Amino acid sequence: MTDAENTPFPSQAPPTPAPQVLPPSPAAYATARSVLADGGLVAFPTETVYGLGADAGNDRAVADIFAAKGRPSFNPLIVHVLDLAQAEPLVQVDERARQLAALFWPGPLTLVLPRRAAAPLSLLVSAGLDSVAVRAPSHPVARAMLAAAGCPVAAPSANVSGHVSPTAPVHVAEEFPEGGGGRLRLILAGGRCPVGVESTVLDLTGERPVLLRPGAVTREELEQVLGPVDLAGAGTGIKGPGMLSSHYAPRLPVRLNALDPRPDEALLAFGPDAFIRGGHERLNLSPNGDLHEAAANLFAMLRALDKPCCTGIAVMPVPEDGLGAAINDRLRRAAAPR
Repeated sequence: MTDAENTPFPSQAPPTPAPQVLPPSPAAYATARSVLADGGLVAFPTETVYGLGADAGNDRAVADIFAAKGRPSFNPLIVHVLDLAQAEPLVQVDERARQLAALFWPGPLTLVLPRRAAAPLSLLVSAGLDSVAVRAPSHPVARAMLAAAGCPVAAPSANVSGHVSPTAPVHVAEEFPEGGGGRLRLILAGGRCPVGVESTVLDLTGERPVLLRPGAVTREELEQVLGPVDLAGAGTGIKGPGMLSSHYAPRLPVRLNALDPRPDEALLAFGPDAFIRGGHERLNLSPNGDLHEAAANLFAMLRALDKPCCTGIAVMPVPEDGLGAAINDRLRRAAAPR
């Protein structure tokens, strides 16, 4: 017998199982609690996008979020809580934060606040900062999961870093077909996210509030409560989640403010587009020009148009007012150089 015949076959690692997908139920929430307690990751719906969650106090589990997503370690995470009472042991809550929480929590507003020295959180959630981004989601599935878990849950969007954010359970499954190396064990399938863009992020660590990321809670609404709200400038640096210049990007290049789609481009339209010619594929965020409908459709339609048969995605202009500021923020990041 030759040496080759004597050589054993190389051992093969068993395939990584796909994450379990469960619809909302008491049994599903009990499974989520067990997975989180065991250091695993759970994908769950919020009113904005699907989150990739871990016990925010478990260093290894939080590190697994960064590993599964390929997320830069300097990009902080949002810590999800049920309410202000659960947030107070984690962050220093001033009167401004109390006013905003009373008006907008639960809901799509993230507050960046000074971290308490004794906060029972992994240092990784803050990415080296002395602050923590916290929010109380309003989605009933997220709230039921948080109540069952009994702990704050750190969660960025449930997608590979830089990719388009997921607004339906199928998007999460497509992003992590092998569960992010087996780290993602469960997807709570709570349907489509109604808001469709990530939460507003407001920095309250200084004397003047600073809008780090626009979202469904608009700058105008915040200023009705706080007075003037500054916008984060180009030199602000990473002070909260969602501030990378290139983010939310499909694989195809994105061209903004387009009224002349090329024959080989896909068209992402907004408002009446009957007289716009060209475009290999075409979807409309809102034929009636409704910004709330457009926000809810944004990420799902970017995913649907991201096809190899097209050379790029041409996007019609979207107004900047109200929720349009958040939509345009995501589109500019999607079109940024990579």
